Amino acid sequence: MKTGINEFYKNLKQRIASYGKNKKLLEKSKSFFIESIKEGYSYNFNWLGRPIIQYPQDIVAIQEIIWKTKPDIIVETGIAHGGSLVLSASILELLGGERFVIGIDIDIRPHNRRAIDDHPMSKRIKMVQGSSVDKSIVEEVLSMIPNGKSVMVILDSNHTHDHVANELIAYAQLVSKGNYLIVFDTIIEDIADEFEWEGRPWGKGNNPKTAVREFLENNDQFEVDMEYENKLLITVAPEGYLKRIK
Repeated sequence: MKTGINEFYKNLKQRIASYGKNKKLLEKSKSFFIESIKEGYSYNFNWLGRPIIQYPQDIVAIQEIIWKTKPDIIVETGIAHGGSLVLSASILELLGGERFVIGIDIDIRPHNRRAIDDHPMSKRIKMVQGSSVDKSIVEEVLSMIPNGKSVMVILDSNHTHDHVANELIAYAQLVSKGNYLIVFDTIIEDIADEFEWEGRPWGKGNNPKTAVREFLENNDQFEVDMEYENKLLITVAPEGYLKRIK
């Protein structure tokens, strides 16, 4: 039985690696992504009853990473309707123990807060209102994390270069060796020419991917885990699945 599962995962890794070299497959994936984002595809899904504004592929990847790395605490910037918090909390619930997720948002709308507080997973969710890069908010979050706990971080709030760069300075230090720092919406750099951003401050050259690249130039403790980008094919986080290696 063990030999069979080992062979399964060996074939899996080889198959995933081949996707990154398949130009036709990559072109088709990008084409689907561009057309689907125009239609608001990422707004179609829920996790345990709460809207989760993500692509299904990234939802599955988050689940895989949490189950594999078993963090004690997950820090997420950006709450919206709370679906991502509920996703993280639900996997932490299955893992057991005193695990919890901290969600940070500059504006937690009252109806969303009530819905999250009323959710069965609320016992594993803590929310902090304020800018994720405000010094007092960063200090509050740090104070919520006991020493010796393993931590995973997901960044998905304001998508400008400067904001994400400051989030990386504030929160990357929390990530435990072997765990992940996931930066969403790095895709903006790749598809900026396809869209008008309707007054949004981010765009080509000013987005999470440019912040990640700058961060990695000055930090050798993290590397891009290309296996996730290759296996998902459709993701809002190309070059955004960062694994702490030191």
